[in-house]
Parts: sequence; structure tokens; C-alpha cells
Amino acid sequence: MELNGAVALVTGGNGGLGQRICHALAREGADIAVMYARSRDDAEAVARDLAAAHQVRAAAFACDITDGAAVDRLVADVTTHFGRLDILVNDAAFNQAIPFADLDSLTLEVWEKIMAVNLTGPMRLTKAVAPVMKAQGRGRIVNIASVAGLGPTGSSIAYAVSKAGLIHLTRCMAVALAPETLVNCVAPGLLEGTRATANLRAEQVERSAATALLKKPADKDDCADMVVTMCRTGTMTGQTVVIDSGRVFH
Repeated sequence: MELNGAVALVTGGNGGLGQRICHALAREGADIAVMYARSRDDAEAVARDLAAAHQVRAAAFACDITDGAAVDRLVADVTTHFGRLDILVNDAAFNQAIPFADLDSLTLEVWEKIMAVNLTGPMRLTKAVAPVMKAQGRGRIVNIASVAGLGPTGSSIAYAVSKAGLIHLTRCMAVALAPETLVNCVAPGLLEGTRATANLRAEQVERSAATALLKKPADKDDCADMVVTMCRTGTMTGQTVVIDSGRVFH
């Protein structure tokens, strides 16, 4: 798909990886809707930076992705503002570090919040953009999962299960939305300078880098570049690409 003039909605676009994704798409000429949950000033600053650096249209939009009505309003507002919507990047996520063995701390409240943001939220957004993309005759959806979704690892059981679900949701939505809309997924390993990493225990961060073949964290720009590739592609759908400096093979 030609990205110059396309419109991309990036959830969590003001975060560490989200900003890289926004800039990578904007460099290709895409206009950007930067979605945020709480940090309005940060998101508006990202939008200004995108417009100045890449001469594209960019604007910030607030949304609680656990609220179905709010998601519907978001998609309507973005489509009205830009005139179309070609790309959805589901990058917004929530985690809370809980050792796997500490089941008492894995309360139903924590479980439900992580699932609501990390899995049900992307499902709501995908359903909301699907008719828009189908009517346009083209669309791309890229989910940001995690290597935690490929094995029993990560910040908590709930986080790992939510990301495993997101990986399989990618496959299922690829089937549901073909042929107009292609759906793919990036599964990063440890990324420095993100909210998700900030919520990890120090020993988890050290172990993740030490057990990677390349002995370093994954690169946010590599992840962002893969998102661009998945938006350009015309023949890849339902796939998950791991970028983790060589920790997980699947």
C-alpha cells in the first residue's frame, strides 16, 4: 500500500515505541492521529513534532480504549478530521509486574484491567475501523504484542496471556477482514525507554538482555520499521514477527 497521503491511527502514540512508530510512518508521508489515554500535553507535543519534522498532518486524540462508545467516537473523529483512515496500529498497553508464583497478587481486578487494555481494546478498535477500511477498499492493521505472548514469561501471567491472545487475534482478524484489510503483528522483546519496561523488576530487565543472543535490548526503530513494512505489504497477513535480539524462536 502506498503510504504517502495515507492516514494512520497509532494508539499509545505518545509512548516510547509509539512515538518511533509515528515518526517512521510520517517519514513515508502518512498523516498521523496520535491517540493517548491521559497525557494530552505529551501527545500534542508529538503531533507538533511530526508536523514540523515531516510536513504531514498530525493531531492528538484522547480515548479510553476500554470504553466501546469512546472507541467509536475516536474512529469517527479521526475519519472526520483527516477524511479517511487507512492504518491502525494497536500499540497502547498496560502491564503490572507480578511474579508468576505470586498468584495472590494476581487479583481479578488486575487481570481484567490488563485484558481490557491489551486484548479487548485492540479488538474494539479493529471492529470499529473494519467497516471504514472495507468501504475504502484497503486497510492495514498492525498489533504490537510481545515475546511474552510466545512463552510463559514477561511481567505477569495476565500480561503474557493478553499478548498471546493478541497474537491469535491477529490471525483471526486476518481471516475475518481479508482481502481488503491486512492484519499483522510485531512482537518485541525487551525495549528500553518504554512504560512497559519501566514497570518491570530490575532482575527481569537484566535477565532479558543477558539471555539474548545479541546481549542487548531490542531496538525501537527496528520495531517501527517493521510496522512500516507491514503497512506497505500487499501479500503478508496474519503474521507475527519477533524482534528481540535473539531470545525467542517460533
